[in-house]
Amino acid sequence: MGIARIDWMETIMAANWAPDSWTAAEARQLPTYPDREALVAATDQLAGYPPLVFAGEARNLTADLAQVAEGKAFLLQGGDCAESFAEFHPNNIRDTFRVILQMAVVLTFASKLPTVKVGRMAGQFAKPRSTDTEVIGGVELPSYRGDNINDIAFTPEGRVPDPQRMIRSYSQAAATLNLLRAFATGGYANLHQVHRWTHDFMGRSPWAKKYADVADRIGEALDFMAACGIDADSVPQLKSTSFYTSHEALLLPYEQAMTRQDSLTGDWYDTSAHFLWIGDRTRFDGSAHVEFLRGIGNPIGIKCGPTLEPDALLRMLDTLNPARVPGRMTLITRYGHDKIEAGLPKLVRAVLREGHPVVWSCDPMHGNTIKATTGYKTRPFDRILAEVRGFFAVHRAEGSHAGGIHAEMTGQNVTECTGGAIAVTEQSLADRYHTHCDPRLNAGQSLELAFLLAEMLNTEMAERRRVAA
Repeated sequence: MGIARIDWMETIMAANWAPDSWTAAEARQLPTYPDREALVAATDQLAGYPPLVFAGEARNLTADLAQVAEGKAFLLQGGDCAESFAEFHPNNIRDTFRVILQMAVVLTFASKLPTVKVGRMAGQFAKPRSTDTEVIGGVELPSYRGDNINDIAFTPEGRVPDPQRMIRSYSQAAATLNLLRAFATGGYANLHQVHRWTHDFMGRSPWAKKYADVADRIGEALDFMAACGIDADSVPQLKSTSFYTSHEALLLPYEQAMTRQDSLTGDWYDTSAHFLWIGDRTRFDGSAHVEFLRGIGNPIGIKCGPTLEPDALLRMLDTLNPARVPGRMTLITRYGHDKIEAGLPKLVRAVLREGHPVVWSCDPMHGNTIKATTGYKTRPFDRILAEVRGFFAVHRAEGSHAGGIHAEMTGQNVTECTGGAIAVTEQSLADRYHTHCDPRLNAGQSLELAFLLAEMLNTEMAERRRVAA
């Protein structure tokens, strides 16, 4: 009965879905383009461009995430809050890729679990906003929605949504992906380089010393394996890594234009990224974003916050993954340090009860944003860590797997989140506050988070072994 129902639902979905079927649903957080013909011209141009990623890569990520859902791997997803045209530089791409590699090494070495690496890169441009307009100095203009929509400069001309910005975003994403693929497979990710991944400005951090100790031990292990005849030539995994890209599927005209039918399977894939997610503001019954994502073959995520009730989540899971494919669904929780232990358990229990195979990932950033006394938007590092600890505590109590972390971070030496081992104070926020939207962890804070995550993963693995015994 259950299998027949799933097959029936899949048939109905396939019959009723098309890349543009979202246009009949309620779409929130989309810009209003004043020139409709210019929008059509831009999306037609994009539809004729090559894909940025490929269906086979997306299927590989689904398989990797299925391992995370089973507790056999860990998901590390991180990168910019919002990519920008102004900060587009190969060094910035390299530095963020490097800190993700550092974090993955720490997590894998400590937990003995593979780390699935997914960047918020090569497409994370559009941002949802609380209001359609903002007022500065008595002047009201449309809100800034990301560089692929309008300009951050507060001018009437800059704030007009311009569809040509999607073309520029595509070009920047293509160049970013080209560099990421080169880093991942061209030798930069070789484990023999593990010492060289350290950022110059992290020398004062105690976590840099701890990372160096891990790197030393990895180097000793590699030397031992080489003596046994096992090296990067015989085991390619030692000199390359799998690295995937992701972004919020917010700007639906762009996502539709980038959707292609796979020549091998006939399934539809959004080729703008390997992994797409639905934000907290667009995951509602009748949502155009849910309608779009239910028809693509990519692994997808849902941001889950305090306003999401279990029944609504289960309805979305039935809509987005009726066949219950392991690895397709990632639930990214974002509650705030003071709400997660009260709010998350009911969702975990509902998902466990219904048997949905999901990856549980923690976004400890969005629920912990405050305004500093100096006027800057910031995120206290101690609150970020408190939410992560609460996330692990809930899953340990409920018997589920705390499977991942979703962080807004950069490899640059920014001062945007307060706290950490090299304490960023409210007074020092102005020193290097470069974000175009929300505050990000810098490389030192990201590495510190990785070590603390490793401790929690070790505790979870030890508990799992104890129960199995």
